[in-house]
Amino acid sequence: MRNLTAWSTIIIDETSVASIIISIAIILFFGFAMTRLTKKLRLPNVTAYILTGILIGPYCLNLIPETVINGMDFLPDIALAFIAFSTGEFFKLSTLKKNGLKVVVITVLEACLATVVVFIATYWVLGVDLVFSIVISALASATAPASTVMTIRQTGAHGDFVDTLLQVVALDDVVGLIEYSVAISLALAATMGTQNLSIGGILKPVIINIAVMVLGGIFGVFMKLLLQRRSTDNRLIVSISLLFAFCGICALLDVSPLLGCMSMGMVYINLTDDEKLFQQLNYFTPPILLLFFVRSGLSFRLDALVNTSAVVGSTPLLIIGVVYFFTRIIGKYMGAFLGCLITHKRKEVRNYLGLALVPQAGVAIGLAAMGARTLGGETGVALETVILASSVLYELIGPACAKLSLYLSKSYTTKLEKIIPAEQLEQTEEEKTAVELLIERIQLIQAEMGKEHISKEEQAFQEAAEEQLVFFRNGNAGTMRNRRV
Repeated sequence: MRNLTAWSTIIIDETSVASIIISIAIILFFGFAMTRLTKKLRLPNVTAYILTGILIGPYCLNLIPETVINGMDFLPDIALAFIAFSTGEFFKLSTLKKNGLKVVVITVLEACLATVVVFIATYWVLGVDLVFSIVISALASATAPASTVMTIRQTGAHGDFVDTLLQVVALDDVVGLIEYSVAISLALAATMGTQNLSIGGILKPVIINIAVMVLGGIFGVFMKLLLQRRSTDNRLIVSISLLFAFCGICALLDVSPLLGCMSMGMVYINLTDDEKLFQQLNYFTPPILLLFFVRSGLSFRLDALVNTSAVVGSTPLLIIGVVYFFTRIIGKYMGAFLGCLITHKRKEVRNYLGLALVPQAGVAIGLAAMGARTLGGETGVALETVILASSVLYELIGPACAKLSLYLSKSYTTKLEKIIPAEQLEQTEEEKTAVELLIERIQLIQAEMGKEHISKEEQAFQEAAEEQLVFFRNGNAGTMRNRRV
């Protein structure tokens, strides 16, 4: 009983250090525990984290004090900075030149058509508030690459469909970020009256984001200069400090850091070709992303989802969420189909690419959190509620849709003779029996599975740890001369 009383005292004093630390521990542990369940259901970790936030939030177990939840407002900026920086790795100039404009055309069409379809459905059909319709339609363009990439790795899919899909989801967030930046400016102008809308008002956010991208590129150059020949631990310290500093500058200027962080990553990878830094950061960031997604679930308003709100017209938020869920899928599929048709992609790519673009999580949730903070009031609450609810559903069906698209496009197969092609088997003068060929294929498959047992991110982090251990054990003069700490 005494222990329960002490715990109650800690929870009541919501501003205490103990309350904050215990809250973080609860978030981390419950987030991890939920992934054990979703893993058995073959669902992505993002789904587990959002569900955890809802479970321990104010509408279920109420384990986290409201002051702690409100004090974590900085998490969307930090988490999305890491996501955007890691996305910059996909923009190597060599890859962009090789693929030409085809992927750009497909990405712009699938992202923009999703925005148009959602706007028509919310504003013209449902009669929802203009400000809300502008912002939520812009968020419809964003796609979550994590679920798709995970499914590709699990199935071992490859080919033109997979290459196109990976490039589209990488570019997709760029288009989404630009759309959001323009949309939030238009929405703010609309709240002050249509007379404030002008060409200058539309071009201003575009110019600001270009300036942010330039500043991010400068930070990328600065990062390259600072990380030359640094020890591994200090590489992490310097890179994280630069990301935090850039986020702080953007917060002071009240602009999104996403495009700038993406530009930072793009400039760095093209100047250094240093993929290990991205792998080490990706292995370092899971606790940060866990806190961010669980916090998003904590902010989820179950009551707002079923109530009618004046700021979104007379339509219940639940209906808006259902309409948004289906119209975004329709827009994505139509845009991808049209883009592939224009660029003369194969039938398998054209017919099934849109299915793999269903997932929506990280960037959309982060932008919704930022949009809710910018718009404020019931409009902001409604926006974040719809995006969070739909993201949970998208992440539930997204992996299945991605796997179906990979199978229908013939990007992977379950047939043994096609898993390891015959040309990879050892060629000898004697013709081998079917049993011998089967044994060789099984051995090759086992070898390939062994390679994938440890992810590149984990391998890079382990190498860094081993390198650091050797450095401290053998820190002689020669070692010190060859490395900068």
